[in-house]
Amino acid sequence: MSSLAAARADNFYYPPEWDPKKGGLNKFHGQHALRERARKIDQGILIIRFEMPFHVWCGGCNSMIAKGVRFNAEKKQVGNYYSTKIWSFTMKSACCQHEIVIQTDPKNCEYVIISGAQRKNEDFDVEDAETFELPADEERSKLADPFYRLEHQEEDLRKKKEAAPLLVRLQKVSDSRHSDDYNLNRALRSRLRSQKKNVAKEEEVSRKMGLGIRLLPPSEEDAATAAGTRFISKFERSRKEKRAAIKASSIFEGSSGSVSGSRRLELDSKRRKIHAATASALLAGRVKPSSWLPSHTGVTGQNRRSAVITRK
Repeated sequence: MSSLAAARADNFYYPPEWDPKKGGLNKFHGQHALRERARKIDQGILIIRFEMPFHVWCGGCNSMIAKGVRFNAEKKQVGNYYSTKIWSFTMKSACCQHEIVIQTDPKNCEYVIISGAQRKNEDFDVEDAETFELPADEERSKLADPFYRLEHQEEDLRKKKEAAPLLVRLQKVSDSRHSDDYNLNRALRSRLRSQKKNVAKEEEVSRKMGLGIRLLPPSEEDAATAAGTRFISKFERSRKEKRAAIKASSIFEGSSGSVSGSRRLELDSKRRKIHAATASALLAGRVKPSSWLPSHTGVTGQNRRSAVITRK
């Protein structure tokens, strides 16, 4: 048989210089049978596929690593419990490359987290879960003793009688709820269709109002709050602004620095209106010319008379 046919037969290629007296192919090539998994075998470490035995919280980024997630872990022996070896598994989380160390606990038949993570607590109270509490391991081992069973038989019968009505009632409720699967499924689908219609209506109302979010249905509390809310009118707002401007202005005429620009423009417009009203009254002959022109303008009496004649 040729070398190519032999490679096809057992999936191994034996080079011409190989001699069976020298051992197998791994010894001939000077490598381990596990290849890269045994690169730290001289340190007593073997690379294996480790499966997370329970839900844990990562110690680096505080994200949850679910039960059953697999890692490339470094397995090594760290001790013994009597004749049973204690193995340690070192791995890195995929979320943040944080190192996690887990060891076996042969005494309690459990895994123990040494560092790098925290086990997720999934213990529930019996009353909250509405279940029955199972007897402990010690209690179950005592049940094999006939004398122990005889001593606790009357108490067990009493507990059974007390729980019987509750069990019968729960069974009746369960049977009544699941007796007609078709009607239950029909009611559920009808409720889901109505919910989808309500959501579509709310989204349509929000889109008409130009909102990017869906509004909740109105309630009596929201209506009472909206009715009690009072907004300030435009007149009251302008009056408050004027009062604030008057309080902020100075009581002296010469101090123009304390008067705001908008207030100054408002006062100038009022002065122009007053001057226009005085001029119209002068033209009608109801006001004397001397009362219209102020004295501080520097206009003489002759100029005033010429101005009045010109206006006439």
